[in-house]
Amino acid sequence: MTKTELQSVLSGEVLGEGSEITLIQLCRSCAITAETVEALMDHGILEPLGKEGRHWRFPANSVKRTRVAMRLQRDLGVNLAGAALALDLLERIERLDARLRTISIYRAR
Repeated sequence: MTKTELQSVLSGEVLGEGSEITLIQLCRSCAITAETVEALMDHGILEPLGKEGRHWRFPANSVKRTRVAMRLQRDLGVNLAGAALALDLLERIERLDARLRTISIYRAR
């Protein structure tokens, strides 16, 4: 990873769906350690793309999942198992909301 790539990710670049980030980029953008990432993986909060250890790559949405999990833990005292459940439920709600919007648009025509 070049310095320019890292600065780009850390400066707030919007990553498109299908984008990937490295373990180092995830750790730096969320201010966490690799050990914390491994704990998040152990609880199913994060899933690396491939099994390459220090060369793991993660889907771009891992930044959001990590930040939400860390916020739940820090602000509400939720353990990682609870954060994993909350994230799954929040994502399900987002998918259902998207389906409702689609249905509403379809019915409005």
